[in-house]
Amino acid sequence: MQKTMFATLTALAGLIIPMSVQANPSGNLRIVVDGTRQQQGQVCVSLFGGSQGFPDRGDRAVRAQCVPVGKGRTAVTFQNIAFGNYAIAVYHDRNGNGKLDRNFLGIPTEGFGFSRNPVIRTGAPRFNEAAVFVAGTETTAQIQLQYF
Repeated sequence: MQKTMFATLTALAGLIIPMSVQANPSGNLRIVVDGTRQQQGQVCVSLFGGSQGFPDRGDRAVRAQCVPVGKGRTAVTFQNIAFGNYAIAVYHDRNGNGKLDRNFLGIPTEGFGFSRNPVIRTGAPRFNEAAVFVAGTETTAQIQLQYF
């Protein structure tokens, strides 16, 4: 009786545990930033799971991180990101003040970029124009910085 009960519970646990693992699949998102004009300051990356706050409300980002500027390219990896659509906003914080500096007209004076590298004319892209789908073990998004 105890052996049968143990075998049944073990079998059920074997079914339930993989289901819970499958319920929220996640992977890593590697963001590679190219085009920094100077090797000083930091590159700041914000990851948004929806249009709320994208692209300039870092307090609404799912994840955010600043790292020192790398030689040639800078990479940031966010781990355990639930599969789904995300948009990425990046800027080169050249002076290390933690914000994207702008001139008196509101035009950025530091480099910036977005996932899917949309062409920037008069304003930032909408979420759906910059969204990338995170799936699998690792997804890579390459972002080219733009300067005005």
